[in-house]
Amino acid sequence: MSFDPIDHDFERGLNHRRAILGDAWVERSLANANSFNADFQNLITRFAWNEVWGRPGLEQKTRRAIVLSITIALGRWEEFELHVRAALLGEAGNRLSPDELKEVLIQSAIYAGVPAANTAFSHAQAILREVGPQIGYVLEAAAPAAASHPGVGREGRSAGQPALHYTVRAPRSGKAPRHTVVLSHALGCDLTMWDALANQLAADCRVIAYDHRGHGSSAAPDGAYSMADLADDAAALLRELDTGPVVWIGVSMGGMAGQELALRHPALVRALVLANTTSGYPEAAREVWRQRIATVRAQGIEAIADAVMGRYFHDGFRSTQAATVARFRRRVVSTDVQGYIGCCNAVGTLDTTARLHAIAAPVLVIAGELDQGTPPEMARTLAEAVPGARLLVLNDASHLACVEQPQAFAAAVRSFMAAL
Repeated sequence: MSFDPIDHDFERGLNHRRAILGDAWVERSLANANSFNADFQNLITRFAWNEVWGRPGLEQKTRRAIVLSITIALGRWEEFELHVRAALLGEAGNRLSPDELKEVLIQSAIYAGVPAANTAFSHAQAILREVGPQIGYVLEAAAPAAASHPGVGREGRSAGQPALHYTVRAPRSGKAPRHTVVLSHALGCDLTMWDALANQLAADCRVIAYDHRGHGSSAAPDGAYSMADLADDAAALLRELDTGPVVWIGVSMGGMAGQELALRHPALVRALVLANTTSGYPEAAREVWRQRIATVRAQGIEAIADAVMGRYFHDGFRSTQAATVARFRRRVVSTDVQGYIGCCNAVGTLDTTARLHAIAAPVLVIAGELDQGTPPEMARTLAEAVPGARLLVLNDASHLACVEQPQAFAAAVRSFMAAL
């Protein structure tokens, strides 16, 4: 009977320890072992680094974040510094970026307390000053009042008339944006409908979302609006923000505004994603829009709210995602009545079909197979009229396909943008 002289639990733990803390630190630790602490070194290597760190259930980056949070909560600052330094200098697949480290510390402030997080920031900054040159990171002066929430962006209001409320998310990569993306919402919605997609795209893009005139926190001028008005509003905002050509992603009314923007201001458009939208309505549908305007003017938006939800979301979604539907309903009924009526006129009088051949930018048209408001036939007409446009129909999606099928919608957008 043979006996293997290798303690595999110890060796496995040692490999994990090296991967997380680095060879140099582990070598120093092993070199400092003596008759008093060798048993302890063996214990933590087998137990902590093999039994726990060796479990495949969590990624190593996640385990790093957990360790940092716990050491902050317990005030174990020597251990905290060890793991901060290791996290910043770790292997490419498991290291934390300075921004990821910052998020761990901010999260800890809520659950471990602000004083603990304040101490953690002090320790972390000292280490960042030390290892910054190795990872290409420089601590720069910044004003707290100028900071913005990365999941919301920097908010602003345009100087033009009507004044438009907007947000700008800078690319979290810290590099020059791969694209500037503009997200344009549907009738009766606002820029918050794009939060999930905006945060995905802001990984490496500059992302602008805004409220159309008459919606959200934007101004609501009197009178009936045209789609040209909405396109000119957008053009003025983009010029004010000095965006250059943008990737425009618009759903429903936002897609209509994108068509007009590309036709009226082609230099501002790099590419278009036109979702759940159309290039024009037949006369029967135009009459429906006129009736909707008359109903809202006489009875308010509440009178049509349930019917709108029936168009925006299919039956299955409404039955399983009632809270989301209720949120969109609250947004619709709280929209400025004049703004809603004005935009209804812009949507109901849209007519770009005969001009779409002039759009030279790449175009992706997205339709929902269950969309009653702008069915796939309308999307097909739109796609066939734009040279080189591609049509994608999303299954199990109605009018707000980006809400009902967010993953499929985002995947389509990312694939389209990757080819630009």
